[in-house]
Amino acid sequence: MKILITAGGTTEPIDTVRGITNFATGSLGKLTAEEFLGHGHHVILLAGRFAQLPSARENLTVIQIGDTQDLLDKVEKYLPLVDVVVHSMAVSDYRPVYMAGVDDLPQPLTKEQLIHFRPEVQKKISSSSEYQMMLLEKTPKVISFIKKWKPEVLLFGFKLLSGVSEEYLLEVAQSKRKETSADFILANDLANIQGEDHLAFLVSNSADITRLTTQSQIAQTIVKKSEEAHHG
Repeated sequence: MKILITAGGTTEPIDTVRGITNFATGSLGKLTAEEFLGHGHHVILLAGRFAQLPSARENLTVIQIGDTQDLLDKVEKYLPLVDVVVHSMAVSDYRPVYMAGVDDLPQPLTKEQLIHFRPEVQKKISSSSEYQMMLLEKTPKVISFIKKWKPEVLLFGFKLLSGVSEEYLLEVAQSKRKETSADFILANDLANIQGEDHLAFLVSNSADITRLTTQSQIAQTIVKKSEEAHHG
């Protein structure tokens, strides 16, 4: 099989030297890639610039990802080549439209003026202002395109929440699975992740919910489910 894995986090540029990113390490994506490679499969790993990476080997292709649009473009490019997508990357929900000093903003400050206001383009934003304001816009939901572009691909999506009940976590995961047409959603809570210990629930269109307790177990289960689907 050929596998496309996304891992780590995106970095949305503010200007040529600054960006907005997150704390995702890509450790689970790395582990999952290694598990697939250990079973003789070919892996294309789309990795955020700070993501952990497997050691180089023959069946591994690593491509560094910048922002969300870069990720979307790369997924579209490599999706036709693969049988399975494991979309574990922490994708930014918002990206900067512009950043400007408070004194430079239009007055009065209305939503319409904020959207259409465009400060003079700068390679590096000045640090002279005491206060800066940034306008953000929603990024495209990468996972929502995958099944539209290739309906037959086996898709694993991820849903991370923090400090919620197990019941609510599973409810949100099922909702995301239906919304994205994913075959599986790996639901986890930040409060239950510490190093190798990683409580997660794998949900699908069946009533069965697989409870997993470590990163290794998660990676092994993703590979097992992929091989079962491919051979079954």
